[in-house]
Amino acid sequence: MTDDAKASGLSDEERLAQLGYTQVLARRMSAFSNYAVSFTIISVLSGCLTLYLFGMNTGGPAVITWGWVAVGLMTLFVGMSMAEICSAYPTSAGLYFWAHRLAPPRSAAAWAWFTGWFNVLGQVAVTAGIDFGAASFLGAYLNLQFDFEVTPERTILLFAAILLLHGLLNTFGVRIVALLNSVSVWWHVLGVAVIVGALTFAPDKHQSASFVFGEFVNNTGWGSGVYVVLLGLLMAQYTFTGYDASAHMTEETHDASTAGPKGIVRSIWTSWIAGFVLLLGFTFAIQSYEGALTSPTGAPPAQILLDALGATAGKLLLLVVIGAQLFCGMASVTANSRMIYAFSRDGALPFSRVWHTVSPRTRTPVAAVWLAAGGALLLGLPYLINVTAYAAVTSIAVIGLYIAYVIPTLLRLRKGEAFERGPWHLGRWSRAVGVVSVTWVAVITVLFMLPQVSPVTWETFNYAPVAVLVVLGFAAVWWVASARHWFLNPAHKKTAAREAVTAETADP
Repeated sequence: MTDDAKASGLSDEERLAQLGYTQVLARRMSAFSNYAVSFTIISVLSGCLTLYLFGMNTGGPAVITWGWVAVGLMTLFVGMSMAEICSAYPTSAGLYFWAHRLAPPRSAAAWAWFTGWFNVLGQVAVTAGIDFGAASFLGAYLNLQFDFEVTPERTILLFAAILLLHGLLNTFGVRIVALLNSVSVWWHVLGVAVIVGALTFAPDKHQSASFVFGEFVNNTGWGSGVYVVLLGLLMAQYTFTGYDASAHMTEETHDASTAGPKGIVRSIWTSWIAGFVLLLGFTFAIQSYEGALTSPTGAPPAQILLDALGATAGKLLLLVVIGAQLFCGMASVTANSRMIYAFSRDGALPFSRVWHTVSPRTRTPVAAVWLAAGGALLLGLPYLINVTAYAAVTSIAVIGLYIAYVIPTLLRLRKGEAFERGPWHLGRWSRAVGVVSVTWVAVITVLFMLPQVSPVTWETFNYAPVAVLVVLGFAAVWWVASARHWFLNPAHKKTAAREAVTAETADP
């Protein structure tokens, strides 16, 4: 049996050792808990609703509805390709480890290095996007309930407070986090059902089907309808991010080689269905399109709830949405910290010895938790000077994550029949699904770097390409100057392992 052999007949710990790692994290998650983390991070009550304003301006109801259908299908292809590889390599290292195993030996470390850096960038941006969205909706609720004036400065303060809460929960409430991730699934399912039910039966009037499925709105300043339709896909594509969490949590999951891939795929298709129902519910219930766009709350979904259901019911259901967003951000910090832990375990981040320390009390990477929260805060700060900063952060999340998602699939296609499958695989459909995945990611990577509003000024500039290039440039310089000599180098790894034993069991 080779190093890449199937995990059949091996325990989770034995398979992890076969992949080159020692079990350090506590393996206490069930298959449902693993799925729950990814489902929570996708969070249709977060992604769909925090970018609903963007969707209303960039294509309107038609793009919101049909864009969700199209993007969900394409995301399912990407997720199935990832799941097949996850089954073969169930480790928290996830995407960059997969790239290393699937790439040609001479360039394997380089492929892994850049995959890992794109994954880190995307993970931090997703955490920023989720918690910034939660801050925006919390600000809207406070405005309605207490006449709280929503300003960029106050939104950033709420954003920082939410990140602090999620950092503390992941530091001191590890068992609570696991429980809340499971609760979150039912919160989302029941929350969507209650909200859509209320929006269906309570309002006196609804929009027509031709409005929901055919109304096109362009408030971007761009003249090309096709361009605007393509830009409008960002709302759906941003929502469908973070499901790599199931891979990053495999070292804490029982039966990881099947639970991990199933968690990825299930989180996508269940979110696809739930999100479609949710978006139809909100869009049919719009009482005044212009009123929702210009709402003093700054959050059109909040205004739609108020207009359709009245103040009391609208505020209560807004709290349901905010709760889901807080669950989502908490899970994102968890998954983000595991990626940082794994990447720094291989020495790939500055001060790696700090970031891969594990608390002996909770057996979780506490320092990585706070790096995840701090990095997310930094990405959100440009909102103080740039009105399109939130859309830019979501673009960064999509670009960073999906490049990292698809690189292992590209390498798996190149490997062909030499790829040794795990117990969960696509059989003869593997190549076709992989080709669709790679093509789709190539399209959206270019698309979401483009300007989103015209005219392009310092206040409307999409800084996603800048952030991506800065991180990529830093990683490239470090690779050429140093990392190519030691990253994932077996000889170097043996030397570092002795130091890691001490570091991974010390308090940060």
